[in-house]
Amino acid sequence: MSRGIEPGEAALPFELPNANQSVGSSNLTLSDVITEHGAVVMFTCNHCPYVVGSEERIEQIATKAKAAGIGFVGINSNDPVMYQSDDWSHMVTRADTMSYPYLHDETQQVATSWGAERTPEFYLLNNGGIITYRGRLDDSPQNPNAATTSELSDAIDALLTGTTPAVSRTESIGCSVKWKV
Repeated sequence: MSRGIEPGEAALPFELPNANQSVGSSNLTLSDVITEHGAVVMFTCNHCPYVVGSEERIEQIATKAKAAGIGFVGINSNDPVMYQSDDWSHMVTRADTMSYPYLHDETQQVATSWGAERTPEFYLLNNGGIITYRGRLDDSPQNPNAATTSELSDAIDALLTGTTPAVSRTESIGCSVKWKV
């Protein structure tokens, strides 16, 4: 069974509405997100305790990416009917706390084609749209004090130096994407 796009493979294009109108236009494409240095695409949501526990560190990694000229975007693919806290209006409210675009994958086509499994789950792309890292932020999404790794940050450092990350794939730790039934 395919697990979606993996390191070494090309990211798949998308165009999605942006709930964070203070950052970016009303609709964004993958091409809008990728810069001359690359991009981080994060599958996320509003309610997952792993996302909530990582919010400060997600903001820190978004700041690091932007300071390095790397694009950063969050995508919410959760079913907004069964999980109303993930609907558009709640996304707009949550976006007030984000420094990056927050896109809505209402049809779940992007999450399905990319193979997103959890929230949060990160994909680091080079400037050609090739995945160089996929997985978790670190090994302790709910408790920053217990983190002993920094895989995404390390992968960003490798991207910036033109090297391959020491670890290019980890299993995400978080809630499952809430699929429509």
